Amino acid sequence: MKVLVFNCGSSSLKYRLLKMPEEVELTGGEAQRVGPPTAKPSVIFYQIGREKFTREVPMRDHAAAFEEVMKLLLESPELKPDAVGHRLVHGGTEFCDPTVVNGSVMTRLETLRDLAPLHNPPAMALMYACSQRYPDLPQVAVFDTAFHATIPACARTYALPREFREDLGIRKYGFHGTSHQFVMEEAAAFLKKPVPSFNAVSCHLGSGGASLCAIVRGRSVDNTMGYSPLQGLVMSTRCGDLDPAMILSLLAQTQGDRQRVSALLNNQCGVLGLSGSTADIRDVLAQQTAPGTPNPRLEQTAAVYTWRLRKYLGAYLAVVGRPDAVIFTDTIGETVPQVRWAMASGMEGFGIRLDARRNDSVTHYPADVAADESPVRLLVVRTNEELAIARRTHQTLDRGPARAETPRERSQPRRAKTLPASAKKGARA
Repeated sequence: MKVLVFNCGSSSLKYRLLKMPEEVELTGGEAQRVGPPTAKPSVIFYQIGREKFTREVPMRDHAAAFEEVMKLLLESPELKPDAVGHRLVHGGTEFCDPTVVNGSVMTRLETLRDLAPLHNPPAMALMYACSQRYPDLPQVAVFDTAFHATIPACARTYALPREFREDLGIRKYGFHGTSHQFVMEEAAAFLKKPVPSFNAVSCHLGSGGASLCAIVRGRSVDNTMGYSPLQGLVMSTRCGDLDPAMILSLLAQTQGDRQRVSALLNNQCGVLGLSGSTADIRDVLAQQTAPGTPNPRLEQTAAVYTWRLRKYLGAYLAVVGRPDAVIFTDTIGETVPQVRWAMASGMEGFGIRLDARRNDSVTHYPADVAADESPVRLLVVRTNEELAIARRTHQTLDRGPARAETPRERSQPRRAKTLPASAKKGARA
């Protein structure tokens, strides 16, 4: 089965075509500058074998980008896909498993649109376009929130009155689930431990978003992100944890301008807000070690960034109890040894001992950078969300149509909730 995987951003469309279950990548690429015209033209970067290509073509929306990708694939008969897997950022409480896309699923997804306003709508537009243009091509939606459906009530419940929590759908959802699950499975295989008995803290440290996940017996029991991706760590432009009273002060200072406060918390805080010059922690660390006069603001930025990481790592090690491993993944986790060292140093009381030489010389993945005597292994695992989505898509369709169209939540009916207008407005933050 050839599975075409789409990972939809707000103005981009990444894709890969993989032969499953062999997990062989046949082609892949990215459509960039999708949407309204920008200073530079819309373009698709793609690769077939070892050859790389670029094609400039207008793409007014994600449906148009999808058409252009399909044109590229259909130029070579051997690249015609048998199925499509989509990354959906948010499944709410409705979707806890990969789900075959049909009319009923699309109707239910419409009620969740505003929970991830930057990502879910373009992904849904893509699914609509695929259904209209290629109605016989099966599609599967894979949800970033699905892995966190196992977070227990004590960890997912906010201390708010019941009517607010239930009527407005306010609870911890957790994010980056596709990546956390993928690297957890890779780490368990590397250590030759069965997933149902594997315990770990997974650290998805991206150049943009970041989160930690506590994993017990192969299941997510907590995630640093919450109702939205704003909660938790210091990220590139997101604030992470804040005292809620600060939001009230910000709203008062902006005369209740919710959009302005939302833009501030999502786009102007984090590393960018702390440093005043860059949103990438790699730039901060590089400038810190460069010769010249010390920059106190950059030193503070690095200290705040790593403090939050260490605080949550310690908390999640306590939650997990007896971890087999701490897993580092995504751009920062995989490529910045200084961040791994900052998180792991001084953690001997938790059974963590880093080997500095191994940490500084990672050349392959997975890599174990722990000292030989460390009870807890420190693994650097390269994430691959597209491969994870292809696996889930193949597994779902391979079970057969009847079972594929009946995800777990269908077999355990629950009252579907249509969020009221007030909840939808709040969710956009």
